Amino acid sequence: MTTTRSVASIGVAVVLGAIVAAAGSAGGVTWVGIPVFAWCALVAFGLQWLAFLPAWLAHSEKFFDLIGSVSYLTVVLVALVASPEPGIRALLLGAMVVVWAARLGSFLYARVHTTGSDSRFDAMKHRFAWFLMTWTLQGLWVILTAAAALGAITATNQPGLGPLDAVGLLVWTSGLVFEVVADRQKRYFRAAAQNQGRFISTGLWAWSRHPNYLGEIVLWVGVALVAVPALSGWSLLTLVSPVFVFFLLTRVSGLPLLEAAADRRWGGNTDYEAYKSATPALVPRIR
Repeated sequence: MTTTRSVASIGVAVVLGAIVAAAGSAGGVTWVGIPVFAWCALVAFGLQWLAFLPAWLAHSEKFFDLIGSVSYLTVVLVALVASPEPGIRALLLGAMVVVWAARLGSFLYARVHTTGSDSRFDAMKHRFAWFLMTWTLQGLWVILTAAAALGAITATNQPGLGPLDAVGLLVWTSGLVFEVVADRQKRYFRAAAQNQGRFISTGLWAWSRHPNYLGEIVLWVGVALVAVPALSGWSLLTLVSPVFVFFLLTRVSGLPLLEAAADRRWGGNTDYEAYKSATPALVPRIR
């Protein structure tokens, strides 16, 4: 990627982050005169830029995913601590995001340290603007993904829990379990010597080619369902969170990259082509 495009992408990411922060701040609490949601956005981007400096000097991506998870934990903590009287909904949403972030962060951190590197960064970690853009986009990812939760946590309106929250919690739990099980099945599959060089097509992977991504999308829908009763006016725009997750995973950095890599590796293989033809990319078929 050219330096000009990287710099432009950084600018777009910051502007989009500011727009989301403005929408999420509507009807929200403030701290020293600044909306708490806006503080969360500043922290999310600030952490990426601070972490970028040693990462660039070492030309290393090993802490990229870990910093992403730490950013989620930090912005949720900021939102809860800076809110005068967080209600049970705010605490529940905070716990949902924290559990997800801690699980995913430890999983990704362990994976990159097991493999030794992440091939996505091979070229970009040696090009300043491109590498900085990637860290900046992670800040935007944090804010956009957690927007609904942060909007509800920092809202002045804190209604009690109701039936919709029970549904949301159930959806979130289902998505998290689906994601965890899928990741474990793939990790155990790859660890087996007899599976070296093979693709996984068993367990949840027999129903979907990317069941972990399906779980990820579903759990953020659950978060949005719990958040929505506390949102109103412009803050309702933060419900873009699950839509953003779906778009990111199915159109940008998830399925397209993995599907292309799989096609390069196993394309033409009879078993792989049969598996790809019979198994949906994301949502399992009703059989």
